[in-house]
Amino acid sequence: MIDVGALARRDTFARDLGIEFVEASLGRAVTRVTVTDRHLNFNGVCHGGLTFTLADAAFGYACNSQGVVSGSINAHMIYSMAARVGDVLTATAVEISRSSKASNYWIDVVRADGAMMAAMTGTALISGKPVTV
Repeated sequence: MIDVGALARRDTFARDLGIEFVEASLGRAVTRVTVTDRHLNFNGVCHGGLTFTLADAAFGYACNSQGVVSGSINAHMIYSMAARVGDVLTATAVEISRSSKASNYWIDVVRADGAMMAAMTGTALISGKPVTV
Protein backbone atom coordinates (compact mmCIF):
# COMPACT_ATOMS: atom_id res chain seq x y z
CA MET A 1 0.00 0.00 0.00
CA ILE A 2 1.18 3.52 -0.74
CA ASP A 3 1.17 6.49 1.63
CA VAL A 4 -2.41 7.65 1.01
CA GLY A 5 -1.87 10.48 3.49
CA ALA A 6 0.71 11.90 1.06
CA LEU A 7 -1.95 11.91 -1.68
CA ALA A 8 -4.37 13.67 0.66
CA ARG A 9 -1.79 16.35 1.49
CA ARG A 10 -1.59 17.15 -2.24
CA ASP A 11 -5.40 17.49 -2.51
CA THR A 12 -5.63 21.27 -2.10
CA PHE A 13 -9.28 21.44 -3.19
CA ALA A 14 -10.44 19.09 -0.43
CA ARG A 15 -8.15 20.76 2.10
CA ASP A 16 -9.48 24.24 1.16
CA LEU A 17 -13.00 22.98 1.93
CA GLY A 18 -11.86 21.76 5.36
CA ILE A 19 -11.96 18.07 4.44
CA GLU A 20 -9.58 15.97 6.54
CA PHE A 21 -7.99 12.66 5.59
CA VAL A 22 -8.58 10.28 8.52
CA GLU A 23 -7.18 6.88 7.51
CA ALA A 24 -6.76 4.37 4.71
CA SER A 25 -6.01 0.72 4.08
CA LEU A 26 -6.05 -1.30 0.85
CA GLY A 27 -9.27 -0.43 -0.98
CA ARG A 28 -10.61 1.68 1.89
CA ALA A 29 -10.38 5.33 2.97
CA VAL A 30 -12.05 7.66 5.46
CA THR A 31 -12.47 11.45 5.26
CA ARG A 32 -14.18 13.93 7.59
CA VAL A 33 -15.44 17.52 7.62
CA THR A 34 -17.15 19.79 10.13
CA VAL A 35 -19.85 21.89 8.45
CA THR A 36 -19.34 25.64 8.93
CA ASP A 37 -21.13 28.77 7.71
CA ARG A 38 -18.97 28.81 4.57
CA HIS A 39 -20.44 25.44 3.51
CA LEU A 40 -24.06 26.63 3.45
CA ASN A 41 -26.15 26.98 0.32
CA PHE A 42 -28.85 29.58 -0.40
CA ASN A 43 -31.34 27.64 1.77
CA GLY A 44 -29.09 27.79 4.83
CA VAL A 45 -28.16 24.10 4.87
CA CYS A 46 -24.98 22.31 3.85
CA HIS A 47 -24.28 22.56 0.13
CA GLY A 48 -24.62 19.19 -1.59
CA GLY A 49 -21.33 19.88 -3.32
CA LEU A 50 -19.50 19.63 0.00
CA THR A 51 -21.08 16.26 0.76
CA PHE A 52 -20.23 15.04 -2.74
CA THR A 53 -16.63 16.27 -2.46
CA LEU A 54 -16.22 14.62 0.95
CA ALA A 55 -17.38 11.26 -0.47
CA ASP A 56 -15.43 11.74 -3.70
CA ALA A 57 -12.20 12.39 -1.77
CA ALA A 58 -12.62 9.13 0.18
CA PHE A 59 -13.41 7.34 -3.10
CA GLY A 60 -10.31 8.76 -4.79
CA TYR A 61 -7.99 7.88 -1.91
CA ALA A 62 -9.43 4.35 -1.68
CA CYS A 63 -9.20 3.58 -5.39
CA ASN A 64 -5.57 4.77 -5.53
CA SER A 65 -4.53 3.05 -2.26
CA GLN A 66 -3.15 0.01 -4.05
CA GLY A 67 -0.52 2.14 -5.78
CA VAL A 68 -2.03 2.13 -9.27
CA VAL A 69 -3.42 5.35 -10.75
CA SER A 70 -7.20 5.04 -10.87
CA GLY A 71 -9.83 7.62 -11.72
CA SER A 72 -13.59 7.85 -11.47
CA ILE A 73 -15.55 7.04 -14.60
CA ASN A 74 -18.91 6.96 -12.84
CA ALA A 75 -20.25 8.22 -9.53
CA HIS A 76 -23.81 8.38 -8.26
CA MET A 77 -24.94 9.93 -4.98
CA ILE A 78 -28.17 9.69 -3.04
CA TYR A 79 -28.80 12.33 -0.35
CA SER A 80 -30.86 11.31 2.71
CA MET A 81 -30.91 14.60 4.60
CA ALA A 82 -29.19 17.97 4.69
CA ALA A 83 -26.38 18.68 7.14
CA ARG A 84 -26.30 21.82 9.27
CA VAL A 85 -23.62 24.01 10.80
CA GLY A 86 -21.69 22.06 13.43
CA ASP A 87 -22.45 18.63 11.97
CA VAL A 88 -19.40 16.41 11.64
CA LEU A 89 -19.67 14.27 8.51
CA THR A 90 -17.53 11.20 7.86
CA ALA A 91 -17.23 9.44 4.50
CA THR A 92 -16.03 5.85 4.37
CA ALA A 93 -15.18 4.37 0.97
CA VAL A 94 -14.90 0.59 0.64
CA GLU A 95 -13.91 -1.39 -2.44
CA ILE A 96 -16.59 -3.94 -3.29
CA SER A 97 -15.04 -5.45 -6.43
CA ARG A 98 -11.85 -5.14 -8.47
CA SER A 99 -10.65 -6.49 -11.81
CA SER A 100 -7.51 -5.65 -13.78
CA LYS A 101 -9.33 -2.73 -15.45
CA ALA A 102 -11.93 -1.36 -13.03
CA SER A 103 -12.92 -1.25 -9.37
CA ASN A 104 -16.26 -0.50 -7.71
CA TYR A 105 -16.83 1.29 -4.41
CA TRP A 106 -19.55 2.03 -1.90
CA ILE A 107 -19.18 5.26 0.07
CA ASP A 108 -21.31 6.05 3.13
CA VAL A 109 -21.53 9.60 4.52
CA VAL A 110 -22.70 9.61 8.13
CA ARG A 111 -23.18 12.28 10.79
CA ALA A 112 -21.36 11.89 14.13
CA ASP A 113 -24.54 10.51 15.73
CA GLY A 114 -24.64 7.73 13.12
CA ALA A 115 -27.39 9.22 10.93
CA MET A 116 -26.98 8.31 7.26
CA MET A 117 -26.62 11.57 5.34
CA ALA A 118 -25.77 10.27 1.85
CA ALA A 119 -24.48 7.27 -0.05
CA MET A 120 -22.36 7.14 -3.19
CA THR A 121 -21.42 4.37 -5.57
CA GLY A 122 -18.44 4.78 -7.82
CA THR A 123 -16.54 2.96 -10.54
CA ALA A 124 -12.87 3.71 -11.16
CA LEU A 125 -10.83 2.92 -14.25
CA ILE A 126 -7.46 1.37 -13.36
CA SER A 127 -4.70 2.80 -15.56
CA GLY A 128 -1.95 0.32 -14.74
CA LYS A 129 0.49 3.20 -14.09
CA PRO A 130 2.07 3.54 -10.65
CA VAL A 131 0.91 6.29 -8.31
CA THR A 132 3.68 8.75 -7.46
CA VAL A 133 3.67 10.15 -3.95
